[in-house]
Amino acid sequence: MLTVEFHCHTVFSKDSLTSPQKLIETCRRRGIDRVVVTDHNTIAGALAAQKLDPQRVIVGEEIMTTRGELLAAFVTEEVPPFLFPQEAIRRLKEQGAFISVSHPFDRLRSGAWKEEDLLEILPQVDAIEVFNSRCMNPRFNREAQAFARRHGVAGTVGSDAHAAFEVGRSVLLVEQFEGPEEMRKVIQTARWKARLSPPWVHFLSRYAVLYKALRQS
Repeated sequence: MLTVEFHCHTVFSKDSLTSPQKLIETCRRRGIDRVVVTDHNTIAGALAAQKLDPQRVIVGEEIMTTRGELLAAFVTEEVPPFLFPQEAIRRLKEQGAFISVSHPFDRLRSGAWKEEDLLEILPQVDAIEVFNSRCMNPRFNREAQAFARRHGVAGTVGSDAHAAFEVGRSVLLVEQFEGPEEMRKVIQTARWKARLSPPWVHFLSRYAVLYKALRQS
């Protein structure tokens, strides 16, 4: 059985304070066997982390589309933001990537989905995120879980970690797998352990954005 952190960020995301090195060290210390690094609209951080630990790190990306955010694993070519969802999905499928949907009903974040838009892409994705540790209102996660049950779609969970101490708050427990095709199989019987992060973690993200802006000015 593998412990998988499916959703986390590095300093290559503008609102994160976690370096690739620190992320890897934290995963090793906490017994996380696989980590899908999903920086916003870039795979640079994931590639940097994979060089440090090729067996542990899966290259991913969190992609903002014109309707909401997608969450992909096994990405080999970066997908740019603000494409129509169908175009972003087409590009991911060309790579064979595993496709999930980030915190679909978290209406406090810009990446949330309207249900009708989510239903439109549902046949084309492999899963939706049914628990995100950074959801400030637990109802948003419950809505995602109910939606997944109602439509018979697999679920992923993620810490959405932007700082090292958040890593591992929400993890998947799955059978051994290699590559996206095997991930699609094992996700069907995945178990998960999840807990919410304290609301103040969002201030860290705001601080990271401000800090990086000041350094660049």
